[in-house]
Amino acid sequence: MLTLKPKQLTWVMFLLFGLGYFSAMSHLEINYFLRSLIIIMPIQFGAIIYVTYIRWNYR
Repeated sequence: MLTLKPKQLTWVMFLLFGLGYFSAMSHLEINYFLRSLIIIMPIQFGAIIYVTYIRWNYR
């Protein structure tokens, strides 16, 4: 049986989230400018979490 390591499981979860997010954004019927802003929001949240994590670990 195929077993996933924790790091692989994390990447699989990110992949599934990305696929679901892409599918949801593809079906939205809103202005293209607003859609582009909504699409970038998870990347911005991820960057904020990453920078905060790095900053707290190097204190």
